Amino acid sequence: MSETDVAPVRLSPGDPAPAFTLPDAKGNAVSLADHRGRRVIVYCYPAALTPGCTTQAVDFTAAAGHLAQAGLDIIGISPDEPDKLLRFLDKEELGITLVSDPDKAVLRAYGAYGPKKLYGKEVVGVIRSTFIVDADGRIEQASYNVKATGHVAKLMRDLGID
Repeated sequence: MSETDVAPVRLSPGDPAPAFTLPDAKGNAVSLADHRGRRVIVYCYPAALTPGCTTQAVDFTAAAGHLAQAGLDIIGISPDEPDKLLRFLDKEELGITLVSDPDKAVLRAYGAYGPKKLYGKEVVGVIRSTFIVDADGRIEQASYNVKATGHVAKLMRDLGID
């Protein structure tokens, strides 16, 4: 399977970012539209409280101040229920917004749910992906199959943020 047919949808720069309103860890509605006028990093990850996803969330939390100064908000999306997200936030002392997409509709809309390779086998699941949505709600950058470790540092380098 080639990288281009990993997911049924592939967003590209200039595409409208799929709108969403999802519950955060405390059950409050978080909408992409609430961030209009600011750039948003929307990152999709498989599961809270797992090693790779913890590394990525901790890295985003560590970078959140620099990213906010550069005008970027962060929203992480996973299929986890809000109570699991709350445990994740508390356990790892995360300072980022995490939202719940248990039916995976938003993950699918972003092309971040579908067939993928896991330990050499093809499975269906969340494809670790990161999107930068511009202030007008369009995709500025779309990255699929990103690595958990080192991804935030690479993203900051790509954005020219120290």
